[in-house]
Amino acid sequence: MDVSLCPKLDPREEHFRIPGPREGMSLFLRFLPAANTTFRPRRAVLYVHGATFPSALSIAHRFDGTSWRDALNEAGFDVWGLDFYGFGHSDRYPEMDDNPADHPPLCTADDASRQLEAAVRFILGHQALDQLSLISHSWGAMPAGLVAARHPRLVDRMVLFAPIARRDPRRYETPPALPAWRIVTSEDQWTRFIEDVPAHEAPVLSRFHFQDWSARYLDSDPDSRSRDPAGVKTPLGPFSEIIKAWHGQLAYDPSNIRSPVAIIRGEWDGLIRDDDARWLFDALAQAPVKRDIKIGRGTHLMHLEAMRKALWRESIAFLGGDDVAAVPT
Repeated sequence: MDVSLCPKLDPREEHFRIPGPREGMSLFLRFLPAANTTFRPRRAVLYVHGATFPSALSIAHRFDGTSWRDALNEAGFDVWGLDFYGFGHSDRYPEMDDNPADHPPLCTADDASRQLEAAVRFILGHQALDQLSLISHSWGAMPAGLVAARHPRLVDRMVLFAPIARRDPRRYETPPALPAWRIVTSEDQWTRFIEDVPAHEAPVLSRFHFQDWSARYLDSDPDSRSRDPAGVKTPLGPFSEIIKAWHGQLAYDPSNIRSPVAIIRGEWDGLIRDDDARWLFDALAQAPVKRDIKIGRGTHLMHLEAMRKALWRESIAFLGGDDVAAVPT
């Protein structure tokens, strides 16, 4: 797709289409530079999305006129968003035109890490920088962790928002085999968004906000409304690796990460429980600075919820901190 055909979420937003690691397939990047910054050199942040929706619907999505990206811009950070193959405005895998049972899950962490590395190197070259920071959501911690481990000099800091961690293998049980892709409807997303909120608690996401988000979600797949019910075709590599992680097979080794790391999670996030976060925190053995920050009244989708501004503040405070010595080579 021609980048000129991609709608801008902000008049100042810039779009780029870059070669990816798979021959003939390109990746989409959106960029919003900070209007004012005191950082010298400039500081860039790249957002790494999770398993079911791209950057436009996460860090760049505006609730009541403001997004996480806007908050980072206000703090002086230049913000980039990458869409992995099969998501948003990046190219679709050719296999997504086939029967999903004919292929293994698409967009695995290793594959996605090669895409992410291509984006990192493009951004650093475009902005003439030596390093950037990563913010990842959920499964996105896996490709982000692989890149940070392979190239510690390129990543100055990492925010792992609601990361998936390893859980002990289940006795006599192996992870199920999954197809290449699936269709995710708006109602699938709504169910997922509210499932972890305790029954006696007030909602953390309004139907009004969700309806706007949902319409944009369907827009992320040009064929979504031709289906009944309408839904977005989504690679299943990320979900398959979440399941594997909960059977003892995490796609990356956190002990290989040598950048400062903040784990930020919600009180009600059922995908990263307290014991998961403790395991991950301890496994980040080479990180020179570590934080484990839990925010009340938040779920796995806290960036879209009532407590999103607390998430924004914690991420900005960590990324802008000066409590780190040089990252080892």
